[in-house]
Amino acid sequence: MVVMGIFYIAGLVYLTVIWQLASVVTVLEDSYGFKAMMKSNELMKGKMGLSILIILTLNVPSFLIYLLSNKLVVQGLRLGYVEKTAYGILCLILLSHLILFGHVIHSVLYFVCKSYHHQNIDKSALSDHLEVYHGEYEPLKAKDVQLEHYQV
Repeated sequence: MVVMGIFYIAGLVYLTVIWQLASVVTVLEDSYGFKAMMKSNELMKGKMGLSILIILTLNVPSFLIYLLSNKLVVQGLRLGYVEKTAYGILCLILLSHLILFGHVIHSVLYFVCKSYHHQNIDKSALSDHLEVYHGEYEPLKAKDVQLEHYQV
């Protein structure tokens, strides 16, 4: 029974690693869905230990923040509304920073895995690909901002 639990958790960690890297592949390459999952699975080969270590390192603080918010905000019986709100905002800020840091780490892991497999990283093609997300900047004109012409 314990061995089955260990295999279950190991499978979940493996799928989490693949899913996290697939989200980076989706943004940085022209593949998405199952194709991105397969690409991330191929990239993971040879760097699985590092990837699992990174995922666990990011998930432990996330779990600790969850426990902290549960203890102080949800169950904080002796705390007033002001203290609960302050602790809730603190936990939200901590979790937000951790999530953003995780996105950066996953992107770095993507480039490390590509480098490990001696795959070319074409910076100009990557820049052109990411330009789609940025879009062209068009300044607003005064007539665009006016609400008096707005039809309901």
